[in-house]
Amino acid sequence: MAHPKHRISKQRRNKRRTHYKAVAPTVAIDPTTGEAHLYHRAHWHEDKLYYKGQVVMEKGVEA
Repeated sequence: MAHPKHRISKQRRNKRRTHYKAVAPTVAIDPTTGEAHLYHRAHWHEDKLYYKGQVVMEKGVEA
């Protein structure tokens, strides 16, 4: 088995093991409704599903 030739310091070890903090997600404004939503995601506004400023689907009313 391989053995390390030099001791690795705690600082160097911890730098390797760290995880960067998550950043806040980028929010887009829909040009049609003015609603804020996540990029590349459809969003509901007044019972209509919008994607890229266009209506994709409407909620059907079952009688």
